[in-house]
Amino acid sequence: MKIAILDDYQNATPSLACFDLLREHEVKVFNNTTRGLGQLAIRLAPYDALVLIRERTALNRALLAKLPNLKIISQTGKLAGHVDVAAATELGIAIAEGVGSPTAPAELTWALIMAAARKIVPYATNLKDGLWQTASVNPQLNGLGMVLKGRTLGIWGYSKIGQLVAGYGRAFGMQVLVWGSASSRAKAVADGYQAAASRAALFEQADVLSMHLRLHPDTRGIVTAEDLARMKPEALFVNTSRAELVQPDALEQALGRGRPGYAALDVYTSEPLGTDSPLLRIPTVLATPHLGYVERDSYELYFRHAFQNIVDFAAGQCAAIHNPGYSAQARPLR
Repeated sequence: MKIAILDDYQNATPSLACFDLLREHEVKVFNNTTRGLGQLAIRLAPYDALVLIRERTALNRALLAKLPNLKIISQTGKLAGHVDVAAATELGIAIAEGVGSPTAPAELTWALIMAAARKIVPYATNLKDGLWQTASVNPQLNGLGMVLKGRTLGIWGYSKIGQLVAGYGRAFGMQVLVWGSASSRAKAVADGYQAAASRAALFEQADVLSMHLRLHPDTRGIVTAEDLARMKPEALFVNTSRAELVQPDALEQALGRGRPGYAALDVYTSEPLGTDSPLLRIPTVLATPHLGYVERDSYELYFRHAFQNIVDFAAGQCAAIHNPGYSAQARPLR
């Protein structure tokens, strides 16, 4: 099969041990992202299989209709609305889902919390310029960092990742406050944490508030300007889940008003994030380039399953097909 691996910005996949699974196939690794429908259609038209690195490229109906050779889309991790499943099914394109792990994104979340709380990045950057114990040359921003012990960690969404982050908070002596569905709150209480009395209370009481919700129509824009305005002036808002959970421009405006005082972000509405993004010009924002799952163990896990799904599909025995209405007769293998 002719296989394309999309959006491997670091050209990491050829160095993975699991890459050997594709040794009998023709593989092309694309290291840059193309957005235009026409350009994408030309780039992807020759391929029988596409390997998607999470949601870096969206495959809508218009694009899928222009890919007559495509037989299978192999997703690293789980689908998240970036592939038109109905269109793929109608066109006879199989979609294979992979597996994921909460460990890497949870650890990154905690790394961001620690770094932002102690102002590690600006202190380290200024040290290279000869400035000792200086977080900022702006006197208003040159404040002290803070320890986490004794403070309140708010978690919205008690998912597998949220549960790990809650455990880290407990280990650091924080009071953990959870909000989410009734079942999530009940699970958190059963695990020894406190459920927030209300959504408003979560935002009002949290010294650090971390988002751990999946993105779907009911959660898109779920964090409003009103929510953010309830946060403390010294509070930290953390989002390593999905940027679209926050209403457009609400966070930038809230930071400008000083509630919350800080943000640590790993996800953006448009990725890769442009250098002209307003977020990158806000000195109270710690921004990383969507590193949540970008580390070697996660890549080996994600890609081993994605590659094995293609190998199994080529052999006519893939058990991970996501679209149940898919018919293998629609686009038989060459």
